[in-house]
Amino acid sequence: MTTSPAEIENPSLISQNIYITGADRNSGKSIIMLAMMDMLTGYAGKVGFFRPIVHAGGKKDELIQFISYRYQPDLPYEAMYGCKSDQARELLADEQYDELHKIILAKYRALKAQCDYVLCVGPDYVHGDSIFEFGFNADVANNLDCLMMPIMHGINQDNLQILNSLARLKHELHEHDSDVLAVVINSVDQQQVETLRDILIHHANFPIYVVPAELSLEKPTMGNIAHALGAKMFSGDNNALSREVYHYKVAAMLVPDFLDYVEQGDLIITPGDRSDIILASLMAYHSANYPQISGLLLTGHQEPGRQVQALIDGLGDAPFAVMGVDSDTFTTAMRVSQVPARLHSQDERKIAKALGLVESNINMNEIRLQLRSKVTHKMTPLMFEYDLIQRAKAKKQHIVLPEGGEERILRAAEILLLRDVVKITLLGNETEIRQKIQSLALKLNDVEIIDPMTSELRPLFAQAYYEARKHKNIIYATAFDLMADVSYFGTLMIHLGFANGMVSGAVHSTQHTIRPAFEIIKTKPGASIVSSVFFMCLEDEVLVYGDCAVNPNPNARELADIAISAADTAKMFNIEPRVAMLSYSTGDSGKGEAVDKVREAVKIAKSLRPDLKLEGPMQYDAAVDFGVAKTKLPNSEVAGQATVFIFPDLNTGNNTYKAVQRSSDALAIGPVLQGLNKPVNDLSRGCTVPDIVNTVIITAIQAQECDES
Repeated sequence: MTTSPAEIENPSLISQNIYITGADRNSGKSIIMLAMMDMLTGYAGKVGFFRPIVHAGGKKDELIQFISYRYQPDLPYEAMYGCKSDQARELLADEQYDELHKIILAKYRALKAQCDYVLCVGPDYVHGDSIFEFGFNADVANNLDCLMMPIMHGINQDNLQILNSLARLKHELHEHDSDVLAVVINSVDQQQVETLRDILIHHANFPIYVVPAELSLEKPTMGNIAHALGAKMFSGDNNALSREVYHYKVAAMLVPDFLDYVEQGDLIITPGDRSDIILASLMAYHSANYPQISGLLLTGHQEPGRQVQALIDGLGDAPFAVMGVDSDTFTTAMRVSQVPARLHSQDERKIAKALGLVESNINMNEIRLQLRSKVTHKMTPLMFEYDLIQRAKAKKQHIVLPEGGEERILRAAEILLLRDVVKITLLGNETEIRQKIQSLALKLNDVEIIDPMTSELRPLFAQAYYEARKHKNIIYATAFDLMADVSYFGTLMIHLGFANGMVSGAVHSTQHTIRPAFEIIKTKPGASIVSSVFFMCLEDEVLVYGDCAVNPNPNARELADIAISAADTAKMFNIEPRVAMLSYSTGDSGKGEAVDKVREAVKIAKSLRPDLKLEGPMQYDAAVDFGVAKTKLPNSEVAGQATVFIFPDLNTGNNTYKAVQRSSDALAIGPVLQGLNKPVNDLSRGCTVPDIVNTVIITAIQAQECDES
């Protein structure tokens, strides 16, 4: 299966990383992994390899060792996995599912920073163990922003069974909102392959490849068995270890009876003192009348007799491997029966066979095109939170919290300082705040606390406010009195450069929090209005809603400004802006003052910012549902995939965000104010400690942007 080179423009420009996972047990994902790694290393720069979970214990992960040996990625072993299975289980037992994902994400990001591309391979499927099942892998792939490549097995299944399994897989992919590169159905009986391919041509929105069964790849090699059992080598080399084992035979009978049972590719298991079986096996191998065995495995901690070993050594190149183990014959046979077929880094014959099989049945050029065309930059809530913290840490900002005596504010301040995200100043009576900190047993000994009533900065701030507002008939005495108010004092700290941003509203009203900012900080050049957005952190995506907190009934020009500001805010936080201007009708279908206002706002916004993907009016279902979008707004760049939602008025926006928050258990971060020269953000009076932490971090990032602009 090939694609003409003319179809591939700059094939080295691969734009997204791959996450390979088994959809069920014994999927054979290692041979797919091998082919994908070969493809990436041939077309990309430095390619990393990552496993989210590896088994605990003394042994290193086999796939990481395989990749390290074959491709020499120049990466330490510890950098190529996220977490060990024992730690993962402890976190899950403590109901810290998100914390487990954060650990994996942090390790992945550290690796990704050193590489051009990363190939991820999920843990081996184990039914009943959540960290090894498909749902966990789908969540990890989403949080790592990788395209999924699920591998199904077709072993001993007819086409109907395969199609039923595929239907279940597609349902799970949809449930987890997975971005799919391709699905591979592996090890399908040769007789079924072409019929199955014909059935699958129009079966999904992503490629589905069928890889036929290759018996030799499904059988363990002598090397696999030696590694699994810790066998001692008496004779044999790499070529002998690469032989596939098709069957195993326990030789406990006399030689004539034993010879009647020998088959091609047998592993002969026999006690180490059975010199007759050893010699018969050597002779049978060289006899034209008997099939060739794959090797001998001697049990019971017994080596061949001295004379027999000398006979073997005198044969020169051993025809097959002779190995020994300490366990008894029965136990050894049971262990051999459970050894899976695995690729071995030095088994060039099996590697070549695997690569040839996969590359002749998976269109690698098509895969490269898919990697380039399916760049989605998905933003899950966990990724969003992780990125916020890392960005805030990169250039620490100074945030003032006027409500220094509020318990939630103090608990949030402790978290922020322990994580070393921002510098914080609390406003209020220092003695009272210190007593509150002590009573709550918080680690805030070094936090800065300023009392506006007694601060030496109060006269300076009063003078600055007087100069800015004297045209409004404000006198200095009034300005001095206002500076005792924590909201005014905090705002002047930002205005005069003593802090970079402010967060308030846990106990104060929105008006009390933002009025000083309107009076002193004012709007950015080109912004006609201060507005707000909420970051709606749903289960597997982050959306932007605006305006849900500030402007009751914006006109068309104001609505256009809100949309432009919201798009810029989304982009600031790495959410690709696709802006839906919402109304009760979609496209040209509706009439009336309300929908006409939205229609006019769309025209204004497009004229001001033609670079934005912005469309409307549209209903919410058309903005989020591909099926509805195809009917109501076909060929739209926004409909069905909107990330930024602009509501026509405050009544609609505020009710919608609260309905979504409560009905879907979403985390709503905000309101985040936009359009001000310097960041001031308002909290809901019902806010939680995580709400405060997230809002402070967002304010810090807004402050970074102000510094750079």
